[in-house]
Amino acid sequence: MNKILISLLLLLTSVIAQAQIHEIGVGIGGSNYVGDIGSTQYIAPKDIGYNIFYRWNRSPRHSFRFSYSNHSISGDDAKSDMGSRKERGYSFTNTVQQLSVGVEFNFFEFDLHEENFGFTPYLFVGVSGIRYNDLYFRPTTPIEGFESTSVDLVKGDKKNSMAIPFAGGLKLRLTPQINLNAEVAAHYTFTNNLDGSSPTGANRKSYSFGKNGNDWFFYSGISISYTFGKNPCYCAD
Repeated sequence: MNKILISLLLLLTSVIAQAQIHEIGVGIGGSNYVGDIGSTQYIAPKDIGYNIFYRWNRSPRHSFRFSYSNHSISGDDAKSDMGSRKERGYSFTNTVQQLSVGVEFNFFEFDLHEENFGFTPYLFVGVSGIRYNDLYFRPTTPIEGFESTSVDLVKGDKKNSMAIPFAGGLKLRLTPQINLNAEVAAHYTFTNNLDGSSPTGANRKSYSFGKNGNDWFFYSGISISYTFGKNPCYCAD
């Protein structure tokens, strides 16, 4: 995780040194997870998430974005639409911290220094490093059957992994300095243990039931950003 952070900070420093239009912003919204516990509904924000970001607007059609985000996630079998999960009755909570870098593509030209109101839909794709609690379930009774197992959720050490975020949203230019963004993002992670279903390392001998592939988490939110930097000439060098 430290190597990822250093690499992203170096990239950000290089970008700022060359950038003509900068944006800094903050956002808040709702997060939800999809995996081996609880609901399998993809976009169902119910836990709090927030982010801070820097955006370099390379042209009216594309931008580079660096961000830090914090997502609370949870799952509860009692709220699943699957009978087997309801009968099992597991639940968990976790926190995912994320550093990401990626590129945004605007559908329409979006010049931040124009005086009038403007908007554009956009797409984002990137790569991120994530940090989360390594959960695992510890059986409290002999395992005689899946549904009859009694378990306790244990919070282990912090773990690092990677994720692929991709998103769609809408940008609104309210003034030449103030912009409003609405976004829905999906994050495919490289771990199957955000929920404690597939413990690793020293916890591998504990109860494992992860069968649905790597975990996902989703974020739906709004953000506000401030634009600064000299008015550029968007033209070839």
